[in-house]
Amino acid sequence: MYCRTFFTCLLICTGPLVRAQPVPDTTDRIASSVEIASRDFPVSALPKPLQIKEGWGIASFPWVSGTIIHHARNRSGGLYETRATVTPKGDYLLMFPDGGHYGKSPVKNNDMLAYRSKDGGKTWTGPVVAFDIDYNQHGFIPFIPKGSSRIYAFGTQPVWGMYSRENGMQENAPIGYRYSDDDGYSWSEVRMIRPFNDSSFRGMSVMRMCETDRGTWLLGSHEADWSYKPLITRQYILRSEDRGKTWELLPGKRHGGWFARNFGRMDEGRPIELGNGKVLLFLRTPEGHLWSSNSNDDGKTWSDPKPTPLIHPDAPPMLFKLSDNKTLIAFHHNRHHDLDYTGLSGGKKEIMKDRSELWFSLSADDGNSWSEPRLFLVNALAEAYESAFRNYQCSYIDVFADRGELHCFIPHRWERVLYLHFKESDLGKFPTKKDLLGSK
Repeated sequence: MYCRTFFTCLLICTGPLVRAQPVPDTTDRIASSVEIASRDFPVSALPKPLQIKEGWGIASFPWVSGTIIHHARNRSGGLYETRATVTPKGDYLLMFPDGGHYGKSPVKNNDMLAYRSKDGGKTWTGPVVAFDIDYNQHGFIPFIPKGSSRIYAFGTQPVWGMYSRENGMQENAPIGYRYSDDDGYSWSEVRMIRPFNDSSFRGMSVMRMCETDRGTWLLGSHEADWSYKPLITRQYILRSEDRGKTWELLPGKRHGGWFARNFGRMDEGRPIELGNGKVLLFLRTPEGHLWSSNSNDDGKTWSDPKPTPLIHPDAPPMLFKLSDNKTLIAFHHNRHHDLDYTGLSGGKKEIMKDRSELWFSLSADDGNSWSEPRLFLVNALAEAYESAFRNYQCSYIDVFADRGELHCFIPHRWERVLYLHFKESDLGKFPTKKDLLGSK
């Protein structure tokens, strides 16, 4: 049975048109200075060719285009992870929860909203409610199996009665999926994942998943226990060899997931297939770098996680492929100032300010080595919220390659959907630290 959104599909086609504007109207105030690589620059004297994009609230480069697609319906509640995909018929489908985080409310407080573009991101229609349901949503994990016209929407499912907020379990919920056979206009009811080795598994999934060249589906998930101070997390992989009919929890049933020793944390794993049965898993830890693990047997077994050279704070991996389906691009914050880790806190400025810069590195050898980081953007808005969690947020970027461009979606300050795009051929124009700041 399909959700009631079947009857709202025409709204996506005929709803309000959101035209991409080079400088969208916004009342947010640009800061007097921005920090780049631990140096402060007045906004009137940024190192060239970096420039303020005032309507977007960031500093970036002349070859980057974009717009703000959506502002949160209620700024205090905010919006969360933005995810987009190219549909089987070639549209761009963008979805995100608006109204607050599911883990912070004992009542219904958000909806999964959808926008659609039929012209390669030039104009957008929406929003409409994607899933007309009575419980909160976390994030849309888009997935289209190879050779299929079906779109899946995987993610955390905090269904009332199947989800407890007691004893530090507020982020752990069933993981499930819906699917659409009409290009994302209507969706099935939810199907829950019940791994055969841990049928009541509860966790959180919001990072992109993958399908291997052998047809295996791999989805990252982690469990969190906030009753510990600081909290502890464990990372897992949900693996299916039969297109989602059955699943196994790896490396084993709870509570035997991966974690970084001395920190007790590992979250938000992002698997990406490399071909020939190889898979790379990028991982979030508070250690100061992105971590990785590798599988050479189609995701059945994994190497011990270890740090990569990519500098990153306690924030998610943002790992994608270029259009050649070979070159990896990892967006990372390239800064980590909270060397005295005491636990995840959205109010701790040292942690949250590290999310204000976005850099990227490339790998042409399956993640074994990475290029020197290049700056993509930096937040340029002055502090406006009591919590640093909101003021500096430029993380959780989602990206896909299409038509020779990289299309980027950012839940900027957890309040706006910032859409940026640029030609893949311009990747070499983005400056390294040395290019931008000199040898100092």
